[in-house]
Amino acid sequence: MAKIYYASRTAPVNIATLKYWGKRDKDLNLPTNSSISVTLSQKDLRTLTTASCSEVFEKDELWLNGQSHSLDTPRTQQCLSDLRKYREELEARDESLPKLSKMHLHIVSENNFPTAAGLASSAAGFAALISAIAKLYELPQTASDLSKIARKGSGSACRSLFGGYVAWEMGELENGEDSKAVEVAPLSHWPDMKACILVVSDDKKDVPSTSGMQLTVKTSPLFQHRIEKVVPQRFEEMKKSIVEKNFPLFAELTMKDSNSFHATCLDSYPPIFYLNDTSKRIIKLINLLNDSVGEIIAAYTYDAGPNAVIYYEQKNESRVLGLLHAVFKSVDGWQKIDVKSLTPPSIELDPTWGSGVSRVILTEVGAGPQDSDEVLINVETGLPK
Repeated sequence: MAKIYYASRTAPVNIATLKYWGKRDKDLNLPTNSSISVTLSQKDLRTLTTASCSEVFEKDELWLNGQSHSLDTPRTQQCLSDLRKYREELEARDESLPKLSKMHLHIVSENNFPTAAGLASSAAGFAALISAIAKLYELPQTASDLSKIARKGSGSACRSLFGGYVAWEMGELENGEDSKAVEVAPLSHWPDMKACILVVSDDKKDVPSTSGMQLTVKTSPLFQHRIEKVVPQRFEEMKKSIVEKNFPLFAELTMKDSNSFHATCLDSYPPIFYLNDTSKRIIKLINLLNDSVGEIIAAYTYDAGPNAVIYYEQKNESRVLGLLHAVFKSVDGWQKIDVKSLTPPSIELDPTWGSGVSRVILTEVGAGPQDSDEVLINVETGLPK
């Protein structure tokens, strides 16, 4: 039987603190504004992908979490085409290389978190796919180069090509060659950033991000003000807050930007509601916590879904998780910490506030894509294990 070539990589979830929302070019996934995110630890949230190719494979195929999925979408095909072109360039320069660019691909991916539940599954998924194929093809391109390919698959995926703190520079060129992810600061710069994800809903979103963006761009006057005035200034301020490790400023900007993003969704016509009553209660809780302490020690942010991501520094974990555990102690996910060491909140809590959250995910800032020895494909048959 013909040889099966394969490679495995993992990629992380990233959660934006300065939101990307709106496209200036739908086909190339070029954003209307720059964005910033924190990459989260792959110990808790990651996609593992094995990419393989062989002369005997009859077509490109993808299996995600055990289910067969089509690779025929325009976005995915563009990503595969770009990667194959890079491989063709290598093969043209060295005729001894096997012609992997001419072979069909079998790709197997697994997430360790719910797909399409507002947890940036497409970002980790496309970043892992791009990274695994780049490893399979032995491409010399940089993470920023690869981020331009990942962007075409899923906009926020470009930020998952880096660990730590990441900016997606929107760029100005029509062909998108300057719309790429860059590192603001590595994981080692500010390693004590922690995150608590409150999973409000595991369900798929009522309004997918792509169609939501199109509606907002088309109908929201507030959106125009956001991309022209608010975000450019906030982009520079947030980068500065990360470089200076100024958590109160970082947190304030993060919460304000989450509010701004969801305000433009509400300003769309008809309005888009990604937050629910539980989401709003969590916002109130974080504000109560910060007020009770007398400084900003926790920040909430919400992507296009109701799940809350709470950022805080390690030194304030006892107080931040003390409040969140007091409210949501009945849900799964607290096993990672010693809850007896948490500081009880000095806030009067409504006993009804604990409803609406299905579990917590305790995580922290993490690294970018990693090589993996785990292989998800049967190297003799080319099918998922």
